[in-house]
Amino acid sequence: MRREQLAQRYGPWVVVTGASSGIGRGMAQELAALGLNTVLVARGEEALRDLATELHEAYGIESRVIAADLADLAEAKRVVDETIDLDIGLLVANAGYGTSGEFLDSELDIELNMLAVNCLAVTVLTHSFGNRFKERGSGGVVLMSSISAFQGIARQANYAASKAYVQSFGEGLRAELQPLGIEVLIAAPGPVESGFAARADMQVDNAASAETVASGIIGALGKNSTVRPGFQSKLLGYGLSTAPRRMRTRILSGVIGGFTKHQVTSG
Repeated sequence: MRREQLAQRYGPWVVVTGASSGIGRGMAQELAALGLNTVLVARGEEALRDLATELHEAYGIESRVIAADLADLAEAKRVVDETIDLDIGLLVANAGYGTSGEFLDSELDIELNMLAVNCLAVTVLTHSFGNRFKERGSGGVVLMSSISAFQGIARQANYAASKAYVQSFGEGLRAELQPLGIEVLIAAPGPVESGFAARADMQVDNAASAETVASGIIGALGKNSTVRPGFQSKLLGYGLSTAPRRMRTRILSGVIGGFTKHQVTSG
C-alpha cells in the first residue's frame, strides 16, 4: 500500500500496543516509515521514549508514549482516554505473552494475567477504538493470533486457548465491520525471535525475525483476512490445514514439547 493510500485509509495516527520490543516495535517502525504518527504503548516507559526519539529522527513523525500494563483493564481504558484528542484510524493490538508447561503446575495468577492481556484488553481496546472508527467512517484493526490458535496444544493449553479467542473474535469482527469501512487483519505468526520465548520459558529453534514478521503483517493491510507471516507459520499452518484437529493437536504438542523439554529435565 502506498504512503498516500495508507494515510487516506487510516488517518494520521496509529496505536501500537506492545511497542517496546519484538513484533510491536517492528510494526511501529514500518508504520512510521509509511508516514503515520504513532501512539506507543507498553509497560516500559524508557524503551518507548527511546523508540519515539528514533522514529522522529528517522522519519520525522510524531509519537505519544503511554506506559501502561494492559493486564489492568483500567490501564487499557486509560490508553483510550489519553488519545481522545488524536485522529486515530488504526489499532495494532499486539501486546500479549505466553506461558508453557503443565497447566496444573502453573501459577494461577500468571495464567489469569495472561488472559487479561491477551483477551480482555484486546476486547476493551477493539470496542473503544472500533466505535471511533465507526464514527469517522473508516479505520483498521490488527489482531495478533498465532499458529497455536487453530487447535488445542498440550503444555501450552491456556495460551493456545487465548489465541483461539483472538482468531475467532477477529473473524467475526471482520464480517461485522467491513460494511462500516473498518478492516480487520488477523496475524497468526509462528515462533519469532523476540522476548516472547524467554518469558514463556521456551527454547525455540528456527524462529523468524521480528522484523520479517512485522513487515509481513503490515504488507497484508487491506489485502488479507488472516496472514501467516514467517516461514514456519506458513509451513505449519498450511501444511496442517487439512489434517484432523486431533492430529494437529498431537503434532503441535510435540513441537511445544521439544521447546519445553528443558523444563522436564531440570524440574
